[in-house]
Amino acid sequence: MACMMIVGVATDARPRRLIELCGLPPAGLAGYSESAAWPLWLAPGAERGTFAGTVNEEFVNEDFEFALSADALRHSESFKWSHYPADVLPLWVADMDFAVAPSVLEKLHARLDQSIGYAPHAADCEFTRLLRAKLERQGLVDLPANGWIKYLGNVVSGLYATVMALTAPSDEVITFTPIYPPFLTAITDPGRVAKHVALAATPNGYQIDWKALEAAVTPATRLVLLCNPHNPTGRVWTRQELTRLAEFVERHRLWIITDELHADLTLDGTFTPFTAVASPAVRERTLTVTGPCKAYNTAGLGIGALISHSTTLNARVAKKTVGIAAHPSALAVTMWQATLEDDGAWLAAVLKQLRSNRDYLAAFVREKLPGVKYLGSEATYLAWLDYRSHPRAADIQQYLLKTAKVALNPGPHFGPGNEGFVRLNFATSRTILAEALDRLAAAHVPVA
Repeated sequence: MACMMIVGVATDARPRRLIELCGLPPAGLAGYSESAAWPLWLAPGAERGTFAGTVNEEFVNEDFEFALSADALRHSESFKWSHYPADVLPLWVADMDFAVAPSVLEKLHARLDQSIGYAPHAADCEFTRLLRAKLERQGLVDLPANGWIKYLGNVVSGLYATVMALTAPSDEVITFTPIYPPFLTAITDPGRVAKHVALAATPNGYQIDWKALEAAVTPATRLVLLCNPHNPTGRVWTRQELTRLAEFVERHRLWIITDELHADLTLDGTFTPFTAVASPAVRERTLTVTGPCKAYNTAGLGIGALISHSTTLNARVAKKTVGIAAHPSALAVTMWQATLEDDGAWLAAVLKQLRSNRDYLAAFVREKLPGVKYLGSEATYLAWLDYRSHPRAADIQQYLLKTAKVALNPGPHFGPGNEGFVRLNFATSRTILAEALDRLAAAHVPVA
């Protein structure tokens, strides 16, 4: 198999797994100078301080054939693939260009052969027992016997309900930017004040700026919105970072909601639920939202869950959804239960594909897109690309759409100060990804 050799300097002391397959590190500073300190893995046989890795030019999954062709994806029922003209490759909306897991499809087809009434999702039903067991395996433990969960039609409604239940108009809500756009609208739509704490881009990836976080707090601050793992940077927050954040929340007596929707898409490192490191007092002030749709590629079957160790807090927030947020559909419940009963082989194959695609992307950016920076993705299938040195940085998303015929998400949608950034979705076939990247390279204007 043909490979490209990548060599650089590595000084990061954080532990990293050795290269799997032929892969680049997830957090390589693509586009930085050769002398930059890279948080890279050591290749087998290499000495610390040097890195030698390779990136596959193509990847074939031997267990599942789930990467769909552009012809199969481009149909009128796909918002992602029908929004732009047919000559545009859409690497924007956060769903994967993969076929759904066979076990999930089988359960959905079987459900359609039955009557389609309301689905059970009480605390003592099999579905909820399976979900609780999975959360416990991930580290979200010691939940009460009842009252700990409220099922939702989607995760975003949980963000909105939390803001409306725990804050008043003109109260301040902290979030870390860049951030998934509904985090911002969940704050501003009901008339709250968004306090944006910009993540710091460092040689070790994006980090929380603790000084800026402390400076953002005022007597009007009530709530923190956390994305763990983070969309769009792909950071997997460490236990140390989450512990420090929990201490901050307790010290200032804030509420916090953590969106852990992308937990199953952890590519490197270990996902840690926020409540796993929180004190009992902070647990009582914490809500978690999660769901299966990102990892199992079922975004069209919206479902989510609002979870808390405090039954009083969960009931307080859930009350804001009554009559507004729909119950999950019967098919959505069937889908989620099917993912909980799945043996994990399909998801493991997806993660393998995503790691390979990410590594290919990192190498391509560094070699073929001079001036563009990519700090890597430890989780999700999203890449946050820094085009600020590009002559067309001010309108880079539109420039790439019109010139390269590649649709990406514009940086300003993810909060102020993100002009010159774009978000790229690499959860697609290697054929589509390579074609899109080649188009970006052909349209690229090198920095002088």
